[in-house]
Amino acid sequence: MKIATIRLREYYDHASTTEQAIIDYILSHPDDASKMTIYKLAEETYSSPSSIIRLCKNNGFSGYKEFSKALIYEQAVRKHYKAKEIADVTKADYIDEIVNKVTNKNILSLEETTNLLDFDVIKHCVEMIYDCEKLVLFGIGASLIVAKDAQLKFTRINKMAYVSEDWHTQLLMARNMTPNDLGIVISYSGQTQEMIECAKTVKRNKAELISITKYGQAPIMDIADHNLFVAANEYAFRSGAMSSRISQLNLVDILYTCYVNMQYEKSIEILEKTQIRKESDQDD
Repeated sequence: MKIATIRLREYYDHASTTEQAIIDYILSHPDDASKMTIYKLAEETYSSPSSIIRLCKNNGFSGYKEFSKALIYEQAVRKHYKAKEIADVTKADYIDEIVNKVTNKNILSLEETTNLLDFDVIKHCVEMIYDCEKLVLFGIGASLIVAKDAQLKFTRINKMAYVSEDWHTQLLMARNMTPNDLGIVISYSGQTQEMIECAKTVKRNKAELISITKYGQAPIMDIADHNLFVAANEYAFRSGAMSSRISQLNLVDILYTCYVNMQYEKSIEILEKTQIRKESDQDD
């Protein structure tokens, strides 16, 4: 499903003055706008139906009907998950309560993230990974764990990927990228200064960039060519990333599996070749 509000936010800087006025209204009143006819929306935004249709098409929709459907779906998803909010962990919780809260929060995060995925963007990102000469991954803290998992997966199928535990080294890698390379920056908040610096450096070298952040507005989103989102529902009790890390790892699994599926026979052959067998397997 195409996420209507995300597409409008990303398009905003390229929009005409009339289109920006329409976008401002929709983003400020998404629930009301989702119920309006094109004529009512044109009246509220002091525009014309043709301007609205043009805006929809500029954002990848076939017309206002498809856009309206996407907006209605998005608002329904938001209401659905607000109704399923899970209480935060408290000092008084027993172990069984903590187990249930953490598990349900992770499940909810995966479900929400699935609803945030734009399949066209996923497809384009996988094609970018396939076409790039060098895949460079960026992340610190818990996001570094996700970056290292992605590196291992793609290296396994002979798509050489690079990441460093030291962010200064990550910055050096960004400075050495070329227009033939692809960067993937992983940052739940999308506001980590070190990752913003790496992202800006990647773009200064004219390399393409994919971001993986929580859903919403963030500086890294404005820098990246394509944005992938995980649900923004981390616990307030956040001694370390929990549900966000699970969702990021799931997103990496999706990119990896789609990549493998692009060249299925070849990938299976490489996976067989690169499998490191244990002694017990060889004895069977």
